[in-house]
Amino acid sequence: MKLKFSRSRSAAALPFLPYVLLFLAISSLTRLALTLHTGLDKTPLSLWPSLFLHGIGFDLTVLAWLLAPMLLWAALWPERWRNTRWQGGLRLLIYCLMTAILLFGALSEWTFWEEFASRFNFIAVDYLVYTHEVIGNIVESYPVAALLSAIAALAVWLTWLLRWHIRAATPPNPQPRWRLLYAGLAFALPWSAWHLSDVDQMQFSGNAYANELAGNGLMTFTAAFQRNELDYPRFYATLPSVRAAEILDQLGVERKPLSQVLQSNTDEDEVFDPHRLPFKRAPRNIVLISVESLSASYLGSFGNPDGLTPRLDALARDGLLFTRLYATGTRTVRGLEALSIGIPPIPGQSVVRRPDNEHLASIGEVLRQQGYETLFLYGGYGYFDNMNAYYAGNNYRVIDRTDFPPASVGFANVWGVADEFLFDNSLTQLDQAHAAGKPFLAQIMTTSNHRPYTYPDGRIDIASPGGRSGAVKYTDYAIGHFIDQARNKPWFADTLFVIVADHCASAAGKSKLPVPGYHIPLIFYAPALLKPGRDNRLSSQIDIPPTLLDVIGRPGDDHFFGQSVFEQKDANRRAFISNYQELGYLKNDTLIVLGPKQRVDTFAIDANGAATPAPLAPRLRDEAIAYYQSAYQAFKDGSLKLPTPTR
Repeated sequence: MKLKFSRSRSAAALPFLPYVLLFLAISSLTRLALTLHTGLDKTPLSLWPSLFLHGIGFDLTVLAWLLAPMLLWAALWPERWRNTRWQGGLRLLIYCLMTAILLFGALSEWTFWEEFASRFNFIAVDYLVYTHEVIGNIVESYPVAALLSAIAALAVWLTWLLRWHIRAATPPNPQPRWRLLYAGLAFALPWSAWHLSDVDQMQFSGNAYANELAGNGLMTFTAAFQRNELDYPRFYATLPSVRAAEILDQLGVERKPLSQVLQSNTDEDEVFDPHRLPFKRAPRNIVLISVESLSASYLGSFGNPDGLTPRLDALARDGLLFTRLYATGTRTVRGLEALSIGIPPIPGQSVVRRPDNEHLASIGEVLRQQGYETLFLYGGYGYFDNMNAYYAGNNYRVIDRTDFPPASVGFANVWGVADEFLFDNSLTQLDQAHAAGKPFLAQIMTTSNHRPYTYPDGRIDIASPGGRSGAVKYTDYAIGHFIDQARNKPWFADTLFVIVADHCASAAGKSKLPVPGYHIPLIFYAPALLKPGRDNRLSSQIDIPPTLLDVIGRPGDDHFFGQSVFEQKDANRRAFISNYQELGYLKNDTLIVLGPKQRVDTFAIDANGAATPAPLAPRLRDEAIAYYQSAYQAFKDGSLKLPTPTR
């Protein structure tokens, strides 16, 4: 009797043991599979013990939350249902459903890792909002029916294999003391997990791959959801506002009062200067092509031997190629933010996605008030990532795929129309602006270099779907075809074409902010206006808007955090790189990284972009803080906005 009581008590203490073991097994196998897939060159064996030890800890943290509703259910479970005949079947059904859900989660983590080399993060949170594009993208990229069928079959097989153990599990003990224990644990376990573990503890090593692999996808997803917007003064290192303003002034960031932004361009410092600029005369129009996921490493101009970008390489030879330009982030909205308002990336959500983001001092808003036609043209549905609302709210005329005549679209996938048809429709809009006698700024956002990597047949020598290589080569073809057509237009000779990526195809690396993962191309092309050459000076994506205003001789460039690359002093050149919470400041081969909990890390960057921990550089730390803190405050207090023009 004593032995029987002991077993009963043990079983009562662990009524959900089959589910616990299932969760831990799938979580651990997922981590092992991702680690093996990543490779020993990125995750050395020496890191494996810590990686898996930390991983078990994070799995147990998530398990504490998952067990809470089960334990609460055990505390409230009616005694009359304890030994009913249908309980065994219910356990099997629950186990099968749980297995299928966990396997689906593991598969989702695998596909997400393939794309981003990361556990679920801020991007995954965004994907829940835009289900049409995301689900459509998945359907066009993967054999969804076969994968779901395999998951269902595997879940049923595992449940059948373990059916005797599942049915034999003792149900929760109905005695009052056990009910109190279950109820107490239902609150104590998540409370303990909340206070003893957080996602920042994933940073246990200097290897970003190992840190990510140690995490648990449910935990990282929840953390990303909670950190949608991070309050800079609360989470990051700060300086007194007066000191931050002094530092920016020393760095040449003028940030003139808004009342001066739109003053007449007859001021001496706003007149086009051919001796300072590599242009024969000022361009009248600007066509800014922001290319989806175009890493610099894809271009032959940067040493790629695969011949993926013959047209872009030709444009780079005949134009001005900027060789050391860095994107501010890892998502399209970060690129659009930098290219429109020239602001360092503030932590959390991009300004493009935030409320109260209308009438900002964007280059479009500035030029619209000076008589320009300003357009944003997108091959996809512009409600995605709030693009339509953002650009319309900042005085751009927005045209997306819903505005294209159906007959003008020869190919499309869920992500957008093929780039060549986007450019065809863009030409129509540019012709209309020219016919109206207006100078124009047109920003064209491509989509073809994106999964599912499909495009029209017969354009390039890589059949569709051609993966990333095929998509890059097709986009290169489409841009070249667009330029060829534009040559015959009356506005071509007066137009500056600007070709730049929104971000890189991947920003994965052994460090949290791997510098090469932010290196993007920038090409200025205007054969009638511009002297060909290469600019090897360090610059940032946020410098493009003031540079364009400088080039066309229009006022407003002094209001941006970015600076014209043709005016900036060599001693002040820097770049900004970030993910949704780490904020990087690259200068003098040193990278300062500002992180939550007022963390400041310093890295030496070698010629290949590899990062090595280095002693703190106080001056660079203060410069980084001054930029990021001031940018956050400027958005919050409304000083990024333009005054409403008087009529």
